Amino acid sequence: MFYKNSNAPSYLGIHNGKFAPMPSTPNAVSSQTDDPEKSVDALSFKDLDSAKQKVVSVLSTMGGNKIEEDDGNYLHVVFTTPTMKYNDDVELYFDTNSGLLHYRSQSRTGYSDNGLNRERYNQFSTLYNE
Repeated sequence: MFYKNSNAPSYLGIHNGKFAPMPSTPNAVSSQTDDPEKSVDALSFKDLDSAKQKVVSVLSTMGGNKIEEDDGNYLHVVFTTPTMKYNDDVELYFDTNSGLLHYRSQSRTGYSDNGLNRERYNQFSTLYNE
């Protein structure tokens, strides 16, 4: 389990404008899934640079995270849970064609996340929309 928690999954990234599909386990959320149990809303933006600045500010406010990859319109962020030190991967994709900021969050380990990824999205979206 230590190895799995320490290493970034191979499925991360954007492929033809899409995140990886959702796992069968209840430990992830995404704005690009049709599964109502795992679906969250994409957020809107007008200007990529302003939106990225806002996202970086939101992540700083949330704390407990580190931006691992910044590839123009894609961010990979690792959140570490305070008590158990589990790593969760958050991906953000700024779709400049649609003006939508897509969000995906998945726990690296365990079967269930007890709603943590959805709670994290809710906090992120609230701060982003302020």
